[in-house]
Amino acid sequence: MTGTAVQDPGTNRPREADVQRFEVTHVDQDAYAVDIRGHRLLVDQPVAVGGTDTAPTPTELFAASLATCVAFYAGRYLHRHGLPRAGLRVRTEFTMATDRPARVASLRVVVVPPPELPEQRREALLAVASHCTVHNTLHHTPAVDIELEA
Repeated sequence: MTGTAVQDPGTNRPREADVQRFEVTHVDQDAYAVDIRGHRLLVDQPVAVGGTDTAPTPTELFAASLATCVAFYAGRYLHRHGLPRAGLRVRTEFTMATDRPARVASLRVVVVPPPELPEQRREALLAVASHCTVHNTLHHTPAVDIELEA
């Protein structure tokens, strides 16, 4: 989870001091590396579409970002209420659109709570998990600019 950036008045853009940056670099064939705060993630494509399948695809990481954000929020809820996180799982599946443009058509996220979760806490756990940063971002689409460096 990242902090909430303060926005410039009158815009939907964060102040320069709040911008988080990272870079993606080519590794080999369809494989790329992203370096974020000293962590390195790799992405690739399956062999069937020309990659070497050395890492998840960017689309799989997109779905994984949602799933891990949901898990994080659910885990924090459990911790705040003195409940065990052991056994907490999040299952995720997605489908791709069959028309253009290429995109994820649907995502399904299932929170599997720890076995010790009291029945009266289930609804609140789902409510908290459903409002994670990534899920909120999908519902409140950010401005996205893609440009070519001069």
